Amino acid sequence: MIKTDIIIIGAGPVGLFAVFEAGLMKLKCHLIDAIPEVGGQLTEIYPKKPIYDIPGYPTILAGELINNLMEQASPFKPGFTLGERAEKINKQVDGNFIVTTNEGTKHQAPVIMIAGGLGSFEPRKPKIDVLHNFEKKGVEFMVKDPEAFIGKKIFISGGGDSALDWAIYFAEHNDSSVGLVHRSESFRAHKDSVEKVAKLQKEGKIDFYTNAEVIDLKGDEALAMIEIKQKDQPNIKVKVDVWLPLFGLSPKLGPITNWGLAIEKNAIKVDNTLDYQSNIPGIFAIGDVNTYPGKLKLILCGFHEATLMCQSAYKIINPGKKYVLKYTTVSGIDGFDGTRKEAPKAVVQAINE
Repeated sequence: MIKTDIIIIGAGPVGLFAVFEAGLMKLKCHLIDAIPEVGGQLTEIYPKKPIYDIPGYPTILAGELINNLMEQASPFKPGFTLGERAEKINKQVDGNFIVTTNEGTKHQAPVIMIAGGLGSFEPRKPKIDVLHNFEKKGVEFMVKDPEAFIGKKIFISGGGDSALDWAIYFAEHNDSSVGLVHRSESFRAHKDSVEKVAKLQKEGKIDFYTNAEVIDLKGDEALAMIEIKQKDQPNIKVKVDVWLPLFGLSPKLGPITNWGLAIEKNAIKVDNTLDYQSNIPGIFAIGDVNTYPGKLKLILCGFHEATLMCQSAYKIINPGKKYVLKYTTVSGIDGFDGTRKEAPKAVVQAINE
């Protein structure tokens, strides 16, 4: 049995920042995530994509943000159960919760914080009978490491931001042209991206197939050819190394729906006026997994929610004890690993004066 102060379900950016906020209050955290590495969507789906709305960073790659959050949280020595899905939550007579994973690992704490993002993600897959034969063998549903695709003949299907963004990226970084297949002539992507794709097409860097779709895949041990069906034209077969059907991802809450929590619009309903607590006392939900009037699904909003949530968690874990909030510049940061960060005494003295 793993015992801690706060069990955090979800090791994405919001869950990692909550470790830091809890650590400032001397609360220990243990994180559970079905993904075998920390970072949530930022690691699993788009580690190389830039993020532009993190305070203090005009631009930062998703993977770099996770690295920074891990560095920030590390002095507080969080525990991790990765590659296992939180399956069951049981409330004990003494007020503690026990969270059991699909592998049978048990965790105990008086507070649970659910920071599972939008839940688990599954790619929307095209209906091609032989698709499963080529998954990870030329067919990929997301780009984790763009460098692995450089120098290959790439075809992309889709008309949203992700499809066009990667078509632009590979067209600009690859020697050979990139194929882009879309079912219609209109796109759901940003206007700038659509204009950039049109420009790259004129330059011969993108081969455009509109009113078209990939209907079959060929190859022995790996993908070697795709068949494209076009409106009012004969089908064509094209040799490829990689096909990226980027039709988006479907979020699913999974076992969360079985935990007795109030669910609204495929998210956990919380009290946004105080601390983002759910209908079950002691269970909080922060980040994209929650919903309330005025909710914005932004990482920076999740950071704010984590900060307020920790204040209420402290009261549950330390009943009757008041926490005195101090600026970290004044109080410094004492890690559970024995390290200490503090501002120069002259700076602290100037603030106190």
